[in-house]
Amino acid sequence: MLTAYTADRIRAAESTLMAGLPEGTLMERAATGLAVICARTLGRVYGSRVVLLVGGGDNGGDALYAGARLASRGARVDAVLAGTRVHEAGLAALRRAGGRVTTPRAATQAGELIGAADLVVDGLAGIGGTGALREPYATLARLTGDARGAVVAVDVPSGVDASSGRIEGAAVRADVTVTFGAYKIGLLVAPGSGNAGRVELVDIGLGPHLPGPEATALTDDDVAAMLPRPDAASDKYSRGVVGIAAGSHRYTGAAVLAVGGAIRAGAGLVRYAGVAEPVDQVRARWPEAVITSLRPGEGIEQVGRVQAWVLGPGLGTEPESLAIARAVLASDVPVLVDADGLTLVARDRSLLRRTAPVLITPHAGELSRLLDVPREQIEARRLEHVRRAASELGVTVLLKGSTTLVAGEGSPVRANLTGSPWLATGGTGDVLAGLAGALLAGGLSPYDAASCAAHLHGIAGRHGPLAAWDVVEALSGVIASIADRRREGGRPARLAR
Repeated sequence: MLTAYTADRIRAAESTLMAGLPEGTLMERAATGLAVICARTLGRVYGSRVVLLVGGGDNGGDALYAGARLASRGARVDAVLAGTRVHEAGLAALRRAGGRVTTPRAATQAGELIGAADLVVDGLAGIGGTGALREPYATLARLTGDARGAVVAVDVPSGVDASSGRIEGAAVRADVTVTFGAYKIGLLVAPGSGNAGRVELVDIGLGPHLPGPEATALTDDDVAAMLPRPDAASDKYSRGVVGIAAGSHRYTGAAVLAVGGAIRAGAGLVRYAGVAEPVDQVRARWPEAVITSLRPGEGIEQVGRVQAWVLGPGLGTEPESLAIARAVLASDVPVLVDADGLTLVARDRSLLRRTAPVLITPHAGELSRLLDVPREQIEARRLEHVRRAASELGVTVLLKGSTTLVAGEGSPVRANLTGSPWLATGGTGDVLAGLAGALLAGGLSPYDAASCAAHLHGIAGRHGPLAAWDVVEALSGVIASIADRRREGGRPARLAR
């Protein structure tokens, strides 16, 4: 499992570690790791052109020392000093190695250097930076967008809040971010994660000094260890029976997709309850589902016993839909609420007051209605609002979007790293709901079911263009390949992008 921390936690661990080390040891470790990854990114160091964008903090010092190593291997290295302060020892090391130094007196000069570089190293702002970049940092950050070579960020891209992923103004968009000691939350959470590129972690010895994580991300091996697996004594009931209340006269496909997600996820039995039109569609496509046709205003008493419910995809928001929602939420098993179900509970949040667990799966617009917060604020501060929703509503929250986040009270927020822009198409959320519902019925907690479902769903949707049905069809193979890792003992994990 990948663990991530705020800037304050990282700095506290660094202070504890530095107290027992000779001065400069930590920067030496960081700069060495940075230089190695820069050289690997360049491929051929000798004769290459490298530009360092240098701020006044430790990240600027890391960049200068790494630049000195590259210059000693034959690279032409130009350092653009952005501030009035500079790490003097790092600057001296760069000059001894033959590096050249300039200041961004004219944006044109800096822009020409950046435009001609094979590699640009962003050492402008450190992990303690918050809010919008000031000048000339902001201009330099914007100029990196014109770089023809690779952009490597030191610890975190400048302009990205290391503790939250927020971006307020100009920010560097890196191809590679070399981060030290531990992952920063802002590298895992949008919008900051979108500026980080590939994230490379350099071990500088912080591990023993770090507390429990404030955010985490599952790897394939973590998911493999959590997935329910049948054994010789299993039957369809012990493997998990999931009920799905979805679809309407208008949205028949949502029911087909949600049922498909649950079946392909390995549910022992799927019980589907809906009105006539989606019932016909589900029966035609999924003969293995046990189907109950509901008359208008009828509840779910005739469906039979289930171990979890999925409520809401394509359900509609009419009075008869509300009757179904009330009946499902009055049950004593975990309930996943999605789509139209979220619209209904936003109108009456008392529906969420129940003793059995609730998992909600909103996108930012749906969460804005639940929290009465503008959608734009949620998109800009996803971490803050997913935590707030879990606490305020007393539920587990899977917030869909550019970075899918899972939050439950008392647990670190989990960021999903397998998502793909190809999944931004109609119906994929219905598949996710069915998949997560099957995992709930299989015995996973809402927190683990949501996290594993997001991970598997992301892998199933990596290659596009695709339709929601393609995700359904990919799920069995994805789950089989992940489950096989447990038999094989797993493989080393790395941060995927």
